[in-house]
Amino acid sequence: MKRLLLIFFTLIIIVLTFGFIQEDEPLKKIIAQIEKYRAGYPQEKVHLHMDKPYYAIGDNIWFKAYIVNAEENELSALSKILYVELINDKDSVKQSLKLPVSLGLTWGDFTLTDSLKEGNYRIRAYTTWMRNFGEEYFFDKTFTVGNSIANNVLTNVNYSFSKIGNSEKVIADVQYTDLDGNPLVNKEVNYNINLDFRDIAKGKAVTDSKGNVQITFVNNQPFILKSGKLLTNIRLDEKSVVSKSFPIKSTSNEVEVKFFPESGELVSGIRSKVAFKAVGADGLGMKVSGYITDKSNTKLVEFESEHAGMGNFRMHPLPDETYTAHIKFEDGSQRTFPLPRVLPRGYVMSVNNNDAENLSVTIMTSENVQTDAKFTLIAQTNGQVNFIAKNKLDGQSFTAKIPKSRFPTGILQLTVFSPANEPVAERLVFINHSDQLKLDISTAKKEYEKREKVKIILDAQNSKGAPIIGSFSLSVIDESKVPSKEASETTIISNLLLSSDLKGFIEEPNYYFTDINEAKVRQLDILLLTQGWRRFEWKNILSNTFPNLAFQPETDMQVSGQVKASNGKPVIGGKVTLFSSAGDVFLMDTLTNAKGEFTFENLTFSDSTKFIIQARNEKDRRNVDIELYRIPAQLVTKNKNEAMLEINVNRSILPYLQNSKNQFDELRRYGVIGRSILLSEVKVTERKPVLKNSSNLNGAGNADAIIKSEDLQNCTFLIQCLQGRVAGIIVSNGIVYSTRSMYSSFRGPVPMQIVIDGMMVEPDFISSINPIDVESIEVLRSGANTAIYGMRGGGGVLVINTKRGEINNDYRNYAPGIISYNPKGFYKGREFYSPDYTDPKINPKMADLRTTIYWNPSIVTDSMGKASVEFYNGDGIGTYKATIEGVDINGKIGRQIFRYSVIGR
Repeated sequence: MKRLLLIFFTLIIIVLTFGFIQEDEPLKKIIAQIEKYRAGYPQEKVHLHMDKPYYAIGDNIWFKAYIVNAEENELSALSKILYVELINDKDSVKQSLKLPVSLGLTWGDFTLTDSLKEGNYRIRAYTTWMRNFGEEYFFDKTFTVGNSIANNVLTNVNYSFSKIGNSEKVIADVQYTDLDGNPLVNKEVNYNINLDFRDIAKGKAVTDSKGNVQITFVNNQPFILKSGKLLTNIRLDEKSVVSKSFPIKSTSNEVEVKFFPESGELVSGIRSKVAFKAVGADGLGMKVSGYITDKSNTKLVEFESEHAGMGNFRMHPLPDETYTAHIKFEDGSQRTFPLPRVLPRGYVMSVNNNDAENLSVTIMTSENVQTDAKFTLIAQTNGQVNFIAKNKLDGQSFTAKIPKSRFPTGILQLTVFSPANEPVAERLVFINHSDQLKLDISTAKKEYEKREKVKIILDAQNSKGAPIIGSFSLSVIDESKVPSKEASETTIISNLLLSSDLKGFIEEPNYYFTDINEAKVRQLDILLLTQGWRRFEWKNILSNTFPNLAFQPETDMQVSGQVKASNGKPVIGGKVTLFSSAGDVFLMDTLTNAKGEFTFENLTFSDSTKFIIQARNEKDRRNVDIELYRIPAQLVTKNKNEAMLEINVNRSILPYLQNSKNQFDELRRYGVIGRSILLSEVKVTERKPVLKNSSNLNGAGNADAIIKSEDLQNCTFLIQCLQGRVAGIIVSNGIVYSTRSMYSSFRGPVPMQIVIDGMMVEPDFISSINPIDVESIEVLRSGANTAIYGMRGGGGVLVINTKRGEINNDYRNYAPGIISYNPKGFYKGREFYSPDYTDPKINPKMADLRTTIYWNPSIVTDSMGKASVEFYNGDGIGTYKATIEGVDINGKIGRQIFRYSVIGR
């Protein structure tokens, strides 16, 4: 019988002047390494508050971003730039925004144009600094986008699975109907099966009397090919084919059950808590029950899962024993799984988090330790060590009570170090002081009429009831058209306090923060037993292996690079000029340093700005090369939230899409199509431009003469092909003149203005242009063509269009000493349109079918914690849901939901 020595002690705040730390060199080293990590690698977290949980083609996605410092739990002052991306289900970035961050806050929007397809999308948000620590900690939310405007086919698919030897057989039953639910009968369907971007099967089928087809395929490489898409094309008539695709989340229905001993290991002779997690092949938790047996098949303990396939039980492992879990699934089938092997000796840490005031920590060991040996317990939150204590192991186990008041709300990491100062046991627990902001939302009444003006009043207080100054975002939606489940929402509470600190997929993280009760507190504790901490690993910290900092925090936008001579040596003291050819106006210059480097700092420019960079050496000669320093784009990897993919996208949000279609029809009826949507029945035929990449202000090809690339094939110098090829042009001393201005009696000869891809350069620059790089030259001599260039076109204009390759190129060398640069600038968010029904210009007959009734990302409370907003209801009848999220100046976060009713007149 083990002797249990109960010791109560209060942990001591880490201050290196404390005696026991000063005298303990190994412990001082551990603390120093932690502090080194914390000081050199501060962590940022990002949360996006979006106006609603799902969307349709034609909608706008409105969002506000909150960037916080993980260690200090306050708004981050580290990064000043945030990147937000809209990614489709092919892991391709469809839209991206670069947003300026002020005091850890910013906001923006995406427009879901008709170039996008219905399906599962994700929004990813991150700073450049966050890229050093892996995209697992980026904000990444998966949501559905339906299509009601250019869609006349509804589908529903169900998968069934079976095994054929080592292969996996899948049967997909797909039903096709029209928008009224009538089956599409006797229609030809072509299909293709794609798993992990490999085509493994294709074929044809015909719908039956109920609009159904059955598609069967076999995955012969289940260890390699895990998921993919079913692509179908249904032919409605001779002229109309509709494409529909469905995610294949897995090719089997097998359930994997894993076991997680508390603090890491099963140790012989020490009674332990063991958590388990049952996950289906689709990544979602599965309900299971079962029991544990030893090698003699004696039943030891029974168990049953709680939330999301997770649960726990206690057992007393014995030496030289093996244990087996007998699992029963909901369909009645059964399987066995081995438990982790039992170690002959080691440490076990057991934590009881049930007490509201104290955290009870029991440490047990089967090691043979000396009587004066001491172990160390370190407690930290987000890499910041809060407390440390060292104590003798007078027995093989002891219990300590730690006041919870010493820790902030969030995930607490407890680590036990052996007398040899090696980490031997670790445990995560969630500390919840319920100290989030108290946000009270109120209106003058609970029931309003359609189109009636509503005033929402916000009263923001801290957990102690004192008013606070904070920044908040508010979304009001017509809940009857946008029903959602609060447990499935991505909230500022669940994201910043839980999801952003853990790697991997968490099923419904907001479940643990919705209607909190004793069961949910217990289930959150089980989650942390099964979901590992990954901010850093002790073995890396203690071995002085820190993350490689490939990226520095972005505090401003800048253009930088290096200038080199033709021999590859850096140009020192060379002049570099930066000016804009489109968008915002810029003109500045600088000198290169001893390494030939230059930097233009503290720039602010919009996304439409294009730059020209020109460099000269110290002798003002242009024969130099410019190399720009650019941050490479972030790669898009597989969606970590793949388990949340919706298989039947349109059908899952059908009420929302029906309203969206009615709204579009109403806008079309009154001639107000302001949603970036082309009518599906309208075909637009666009005449192919005469020239590619033309920057002619008169329009492509509107010139007195045109020279194309094929006319320049035999030219060594560009001026060779101009001399004598175009009537009215004369080349003298490497300068091009038009005969119209060659003999001006007032100013003398006026050279033709040279324009390269919209950039005006000096007349002698034409001799530096390589003919191979030229796509076309447009010669402007007549007054009608040169007038648009004003005084600069007085001597005529040569518009030189280069071969730019792909339109996404943002960096182009024209010739030695000059390049164009089209960096991504700041996006200027649009203002949410909220109608004012006192305005007589608004057509009272046009139905207001908006789903997002109001959005405001910039609500700021005053010193009394007060703020208010006003808006008008739509024509929807039912419940309206107002959701507010935000943060105060001390980094405390809050979320509140308020509902009111709208009735008809």
